[in-house]
Amino acid sequence: MTVLSFSELEIKCNNACKSIYEIAQENESVLSGDDVDVIRLRVLEDLLAMKDAIKNGLGSKEKAVSGWCGDDCAKLIEKYKIKPALFGKIFEKITIYALATAEENLRMGRIVACPTAGSCGIVPSVITAVSEEQKIPESEQINGLLTAGMIGLIISNKVQLAGAVAGCQAECGVASAMAAGALVQMSGGSTKEILNAAALVLKNILGLTCDPVCGLVEVPCIKRNAFLAIHAVVAAELALCGVESKIPIDEIVDTLKITGQLMSPLLKETSLGGLAKTHTAMKLEKKLYAGKSIHS
Repeated sequence: MTVLSFSELEIKCNNACKSIYEIAQENESVLSGDDVDVIRLRVLEDLLAMKDAIKNGLGSKEKAVSGWCGDDCAKLIEKYKIKPALFGKIFEKITIYALATAEENLRMGRIVACPTAGSCGIVPSVITAVSEEQKIPESEQINGLLTAGMIGLIISNKVQLAGAVAGCQAECGVASAMAAGALVQMSGGSTKEILNAAALVLKNILGLTCDPVCGLVEVPCIKRNAFLAIHAVVAAELALCGVESKIPIDEIVDTLKITGQLMSPLLKETSLGGLAKTHTAMKLEKKLYAGKSIHS
């Protein structure tokens, strides 16, 4: 029952006249030996944990040990009380929720790694914000999360979803593809549209480096969650309007893997290059670690 590629997934969906989420929950049922209803309850637990992380993040302004991050979400909330966002309420909620979750992670709060802790704000913010504003029922949200999980699973068959292996394209990039797929599913899109949305995301995030300042999951990681959540919405909108990726998603995933292999080790979570070695970043590192390198 294991699905190893997106082309195989599409064939399975078409032959069985089933959605991606149905294939996903059946796959989990076979692997675990539990009924589909049990699988869906587990996914619901993850969904509720995501929403708890958002709620907890919204209720805190506590900064990280570094003192650099932790109150950006609060800044947006205050701004939107005075002047709404240019793109409306859903945009407001997605950006706020993404930051809230990512900031909760830096405080060592409970989050759902989807697919990683550093990208934990992307999938939850899109599913939760859109569901709240469009009154999407919980069952459909579960379907969306199952869809997102299947997208992440298939990509992980070829690429390790870690910044240390393939850069942030494999973390925030894949999370964005997962969120796009979830949104298309919750919007009533087809299997083809879901896969196109994920493909459009990945095509436009190839080469994204992982260069955290001082080796902390703060700069640029936290704000990147908000950017890539909105990136997912753009991809979903395009796919739902019939825009297709000219390059098949399986080939894009292959390219993502190759791009990660070609990427310098200095740009893969080592904090030895990129933003982590800017003048300001090095000053921050010196101040934070009192002259001791984080890698010593």
